[in-house]
Amino acid sequence: MSATTATMTGPAPFGARAGASLTDWIAVSAAMIGAFMAILNIQITNASLLNIEGGIGTGVDNGAWISTAYLIGEIIVIPLTDYLSRVFSFRRYILANAILFPLFSIACAFTHDLGSMIVMRGLQGFAGGVLIPMAFTLILTKLPKPQQPVGLAMFALAVTFAPAIGPTIGGYLTENYGWQSIFYVNAVPSVVMIIALAATLEASPMRLDLLREGDWAGIVTMAIGLAAFQTVLEEGEKDDWFASPFIFRLSLVAAAFLTVFIWIELTTAKPLVNLRLLRERNFLIGVVANTLLGAALFGTVYLLPQYLGQVQGYNAEQIGSVLAWTGLPQLLLIPFVPMLMRRFDVRLITFAGLALFAGSCFMNVALSPDSAGDQFFLPNVIRALGQALVIAPISAITTSGIAARDAGAASGLSNMLRNLGGAAGTAALATIVTKREQYHSNIIGQSVNLGRDEVRARIDQMAGYFMSHGVTDRALANHEAIVQIGQVVRRQSLIMGFGDAFAVVGLLLAAAAVAILAAAKARSGAES
Repeated sequence: MSATTATMTGPAPFGARAGASLTDWIAVSAAMIGAFMAILNIQITNASLLNIEGGIGTGVDNGAWISTAYLIGEIIVIPLTDYLSRVFSFRRYILANAILFPLFSIACAFTHDLGSMIVMRGLQGFAGGVLIPMAFTLILTKLPKPQQPVGLAMFALAVTFAPAIGPTIGGYLTENYGWQSIFYVNAVPSVVMIIALAATLEASPMRLDLLREGDWAGIVTMAIGLAAFQTVLEEGEKDDWFASPFIFRLSLVAAAFLTVFIWIELTTAKPLVNLRLLRERNFLIGVVANTLLGAALFGTVYLLPQYLGQVQGYNAEQIGSVLAWTGLPQLLLIPFVPMLMRRFDVRLITFAGLALFAGSCFMNVALSPDSAGDQFFLPNVIRALGQALVIAPISAITTSGIAARDAGAASGLSNMLRNLGGAAGTAALATIVTKREQYHSNIIGQSVNLGRDEVRARIDQMAGYFMSHGVTDRALANHEAIVQIGQVVRRQSLIMGFGDAFAVVGLLLAAAAVAILAAAKARSGAES
């Protein structure tokens, strides 16, 4: 990475100025709008998938690709961003993608089949994925050290508030204006972002000569490996993982290409992804914790809507109203985080945030058929408190030893692995829910058998109910009673499966909390 990110964007290296100018703050704020919208669109379809599936005429098994296609586009482009922004210039590249992002988003609303929706969502993710690391890079290059905690707090709003509020916005718009409306929501904020960035970012020449020096072998192997890996994660659960020849072969492709990619990045002189940054102690620990955090952030936003929809029968707007309490408190809490970072060790703040987040997940372990919206209020508020305390401090720890010239590379690697952790975590949690449901169903089923007097009495009671409500055949009434008992067993098993999945998320966060204590003390803004 020979060219520095500071050169791309114009500002001086870290700590060289007493304070950022108004122009710098406008640029950073505009970039945060882009990061917020890009992350929001990962989750905005989650509460509305059934409506979108019906609208484009696809089955439930394939609808998840509406979210996955976007995530694949993001994961592939994020590590490419630093290199391409040097080739085409920082200003041109961010403005081009800021324009393409809402255009591809609106195009999604006009799709009529799954294939075109996947293509448009993938292109939307490819454009939106650029906006996330570039926003992070602007914090590290436009703001001097004393003001970076404020910028990191703004970035934290994008990373934690956006996925939490995404299903809420998506659910409300879908129920009141139709599923197409969720793809129009990016238009107005994008216009504001484009105007502000165009007015504040200084122009710099393109360096097309860098195309000859590009790590093209790394780009190709990364794109194929990540796309194959993400497809395995998406399709594995439905196809029973390695029992499927397709999943097995695709896993080999992913493993082979990603292994070659890592080897190329460690041996080439100008790598696409500077894996050597992982030799920095704090960067390595921060990336590991960030990856686990990504699994938890994406995982909880996946689990709760699934539980409310499958078990409690909530519609999109109802699901969104429950999830709102994981987002709204963060608007009040995150602005105070920079002050905490100046007063306390950022490692302790991060540990406290991860511990609170983990605690909120453990509160959801003992789910019951009565666990619905009201019962999630307190866990969701505690989760919001924990998330508010995590992103800015963990970002400060991760970047504390990174030079200005490596800001873009560090941002791309960190953000890519957080999103990849989210994708892997979501796939793993879907499998855990299914497998644990089967496990609990087998355990409960051993007790619910016709050899027990209580079971026979319950069947007779329910059969009598059916016969009193129009069923004339006793055998048919008995059959209906047995079916109903089977559904009760399945529902209870599913509830317990979701509880086990929340426990796994809590353990991941506990591991991240322990890992963060091994980091070296990072300088706060006040110490810079």
